[in-house]
Parts: sequence; C-alpha cells; structure tokens
Amino acid sequence: MTINKKSAVQVMSKADAFAQAGKTAVLQNIHGTMQFLQKFPPFNQMESAHLAYLVEQCQLRFYAVDESIIKPADGPVEHFYIVKQGRVVGERPHTAKGGTETTFEITTGECFPLAALLGERATRTEHLAAEDTFCLQLNKQAFIKLFALSTTFRDFALRGVSSLLDQVNQQVQQRAAETLGTQYSLNTRLGELAMRHPVMCSPQTPLREAVKLMHEQQVGSIVIVDAQQAPLGIFTLRDLREAVAEIDTDFSQPIQAHMTQAPFHLSPDASAFDAAIAMTGRHIAHVCLVKDGRLCGVVSERDLFSLQRVDLVHLARTIRNAPRIESLTNLRGDIVQLVDRMLAHGASSTQITQIITLLNDHTVCRVIELTLEEKGDPGIAFSWLCFGSEGRREQTLHTDQDNGILFEARDMAEAIQIRAVLLPIAERINQSLALCGFTLCKGNIMAGNPELCLSRVEWSRRFAAFIREATPENLLASSIYFDLRVVWGDENGCDQLRRSVLEQVGDNRLFQRMMAENALRQRPPVGRFKDFVLARKGSDKDTLDLKTQGLTPFVDGARLLALANGIEANNTLERLRQLVEREVIDRLDGAAYEEAYHFIQQTRMQQHQLQSRQNLPYSNRIDPDTLNHLDRRILRESLRQAQRLQTSLTLRYQL
Repeated sequence: MTINKKSAVQVMSKADAFAQAGKTAVLQNIHGTMQFLQKFPPFNQMESAHLAYLVEQCQLRFYAVDESIIKPADGPVEHFYIVKQGRVVGERPHTAKGGTETTFEITTGECFPLAALLGERATRTEHLAAEDTFCLQLNKQAFIKLFALSTTFRDFALRGVSSLLDQVNQQVQQRAAETLGTQYSLNTRLGELAMRHPVMCSPQTPLREAVKLMHEQQVGSIVIVDAQQAPLGIFTLRDLREAVAEIDTDFSQPIQAHMTQAPFHLSPDASAFDAAIAMTGRHIAHVCLVKDGRLCGVVSERDLFSLQRVDLVHLARTIRNAPRIESLTNLRGDIVQLVDRMLAHGASSTQITQIITLLNDHTVCRVIELTLEEKGDPGIAFSWLCFGSEGRREQTLHTDQDNGILFEARDMAEAIQIRAVLLPIAERINQSLALCGFTLCKGNIMAGNPELCLSRVEWSRRFAAFIREATPENLLASSIYFDLRVVWGDENGCDQLRRSVLEQVGDNRLFQRMMAENALRQRPPVGRFKDFVLARKGSDKDTLDLKTQGLTPFVDGARLLALANGIEANNTLERLRQLVEREVIDRLDGAAYEEAYHFIQQTRMQQHQLQSRQNLPYSNRIDPDTLNHLDRRILRESLRQAQRLQTSLTLRYQL
C-alpha cells in the first residue's frame, strides 16, 4: 500500500493541533476553577501549588434537584465535595414528629462532609441537591494527600468555622496595626511588659529602707517575699501616703506591718487584658507575676500606659470617685469612646462585654453610694440585684435597666416596713441611672417597683411560683430573673436564693420541658430555600435581628441546660463550658456554639459602633447584604449552630 507522505504529515499535524487544543482547554478549565475557588475561604488562603493539586484531582459532578449525593446507608464517606453551583441541604429523620427535617444548607463555595470524612465513618445526614447542582468531587486518597500538604486546608478541615473567624480577627488586627502600630494589643503577654527585674525585700526590712529602695529604683511598689521568693505582700506609693499621714508611724518598723498581704498575682503568660480587668475590678494599680511559686515580675498601671490601655483602669477609678451624678453622666461618652477604640483594635466581643459590664457595675455602685449620701443611710442592709444581660455580664452599649432589691426580714410585717423605706431610694437610683445612660425599663423591671423590692423569703416564694405555676406566658416574662446576680451589697442572700432555684428546677422535669419550649420560641433566620429568612415588610424589610434571632437561642438554651444540671454560672459562654465539662454537651458542639455566639455578638457590636458614629439610634437589625462574603458566610453558619442547639433541645425534651 502506497502512503502519501504529504497526507500523513497533514494528518499528524491535525492530531497535534487537536491534542494541543485539548491541553489548552484543560489548562483553561483548571485556571477557571482555581479562580472560582480563590473567591472562597479557605481556598483563598491556600498556596497556588496546593490549590492546583486540588483542582487537578477533582471531577465535576452534576446532581438533579432532589437527587441524593451521599446518605448514611452509603457507608463510610469516600469523597469530599465543593459546591460549584446550586444548593445542597441536609435532611434527617425527625424522631419526635416523624418525617424529616432540614438541618443545614450548603451553598456555592462551601464544602462537605468534613466530620464524616475525617472520622472515616458514614454521614449522619442525607445530603440532597435542593436544585440542579454541580459539585467538585475529590476522592478520599487525594483528600488525605491534600490534608498532609496544605497547612491552611488542614486547619480548616479540623477547625471549620473557627479557622474562618481567625481570618476575620487577623484582618481587624492588621488594620489596627497599620494605623496605630503593632504595640497595641490586648493579648500582649504580661511577661513582655514586665521587662525589668522586680524590686523586692524581706518582711523584716525596715520601712525606711524599703522606701529608700523604691526611690533608688524609681518604682511605685516593692514586693515582700519569703526565702523562696514567693510574694507575701506588696507596698505601694498609696501605702506610703497613708503611712506618712499617720503622725505616729515608726519608719524603723518592719515593712510587714504596713504591707498589703496576699497580693493579687497572675502568670507571666496571662494577657494585658487580664491585668487591666483585674486592676479595674479590684481597684489595684499593680499585679504581681508569679511562675512556679516565685515572683518573676510586676506589671503596673504605668506599664499599661505604654499600650494606651490605661483608659480602662483610669476610667474605672474616675467612675468610682465621681463626686456627683452629673459627673457620671459626662463619663458615659468616655465609655463609648473606649469601646470604640477596643473594637477597632480587634478586641473580642467577650472582652468588650466584660469591660462594659465592669464599668456599668462601677457606675451603678457609685450611683447607689451618691444616692445614700444625699438621702441619708436608711440603716437597712440591702443588695442591689441585676437580671438579664447585666446579670449574665453580657451588656453592650445599648442597654436598659433590669434590677431589683433583696433584703432580710423576720416576717411579712417587717418586710412591708422595710419596703416602705427602701422604695423611695430605689426610685431615685433608677432615675439617676437613667441620666447615666441606662434606659428605664418599659416593662418596669426595676427596683423602684414594689414587686421587685422584696425580702429573701418573698423572692423565694416568687421563684417557687415561677417554677410551680409555669405557663408559656409567664415563662416568657420570668426567664430574665433566672440570670440574677448582686452588683452592690452582700451576696449571701442571693447565693442562697440561687441554690434553692437550682434544686427546684433540677427536680421539675415538666418545668424544664416548658423552658425548652420557650427556648424554641425564637427560631434562627435561616431557611431551606434561601440563605436567610428576612423580614418582608415595614421598616424592618430585608433585615434580621442579631439579638432576638441570633443570640437569644444560645442564651435560652444554655440557661435551661445550666439550671437543669445544677450549674450556678450566669454567663452564657461559661454555662456552655461547664456543660461541656459535665458532658451534657459534646465538646465539639460546645466549641462550635461558643464560636457562633462570639461572632454574632461581635457583628452586633460592630453594628452598634457604626450606628454610634453616624448618630443613628441603636438597632440589632442588620441587612446581610451589607456584609462581605466571609462575614456573611460565617453569620449563616453561626445561625445554623443556633438551629443545631435548638434541635438538640427538641430531641432531649421530645418536643
């Protein structure tokens, strides 16, 4: 057979051209898929080579609407999926009501099922295409290799939304560093602040020698230590002023007669925030650093000056020494500015709510003291109670009053007499707090209300009635009281009351079930057919409520489980942590709930900060479309965690 050489060459040229075109198409497809993935975390943080490996190993799969992608009956998961187009929902059997329920929704750029893949088990939820959907599918072997190659991917696979939150926090802190320098950090180790060796002496050192040593070393304190250098006491310039003010002070006496015993101490690994909170709450200006039982440093208020964080300590002291109510009113603006700066510098929502609550507590205490000075001490011991967010130490700048009074009385007649004396004082305190920025409660949950100025016995009867006569209506109104704590006055009566409440709730399964129904009242605004369920009309159109719909499910759920399990903590995050310790909540679930609560609170506070700058009234409502893609995605995931907590309550109490 004769072969035409020219024809053969042409055929080979066409084959090469087709091959080259095929390679070009493949490269273009890889490049296009990489560009798509680089829009979404964690893929936007991965090294190009690792992302290219992921794309090269993927297959594009199509699933028609309602088609099952993976389900429990399939056995151990063999593939990792990334939604390229469309929407995937998770369906589980509803044990209490029968049928199925949607437990989550996965949209473009998100992936699944990480937990099952890492656990080498079947998924517990059937994943269905909610509409025509394209997924990038990666086999298990390639997933394992990528897990080993990419630190970013491995961190995301192990920590999920927590690693995404790290990205958000890093962005905030980076912006702060660009404008204010890297020195400002709430998380600075105390060991880095205490650069010099601490000045110390023995308990027998004469006072004169100790003061001379302080002068020579130019320090504001000297720590008294034992032979092993464990701190026994501290002597500061404030103590020196008191000693000088006493005419008969003998400066040859041992310093132990004038020192403050058992000084407060922290580890050098603790943060500057921990020291600032301690100084603010304990009214001290120095914190000892102790490691392995030995003094290794001292951090002073002056050291915090260098980090521009003295505002907190100084502001708290100014509040506690305010001479008039008008002075406290003027200081409210300083609190707003402090919170504004701390938000800008990347402080966490937990840190900021602690700071706001601490400063609010100082304000309340000073208002009470000034009122008693003005109206005269009634000679009756009483405790000022707070409820709700203040009771939980979760206050933001946008807050109203929820308070009451507790006192001791021998009988009903004496309680009536005491109440008549305390009510005018309580009413004056409520009005003064309103001048200081604490809005009067519209529901009259205030100490000036005779129903909330009660003896301990009367409070006990009130709580017993809440528990014994629980209805959905009165539970809705009474839940706030289960977060009570003392702001001013003796705490013993409140502690006894709290223990009594825990005993009654722990023994009353019916009341717990009704509390569970109440905890399901506010449903997180995420739905099956769209990212968020938003208000449809009125001034709230296209918005959701971060407090009522986002935070309340966590607050109510944690409160119920804490009361049911004898946990005395009031703070929501502390309740969740103790529930994890007691194995009431799974450790991974607890961490996810904590991260979700933190992010929703952070978003809410940033919203308040923006409203304050624009002189707008505070509102908890937000339009998700105003968020960037990462924040929007984490908000949706955080609201899903609220759904998961509510689902667990539904199963636990068979609702």
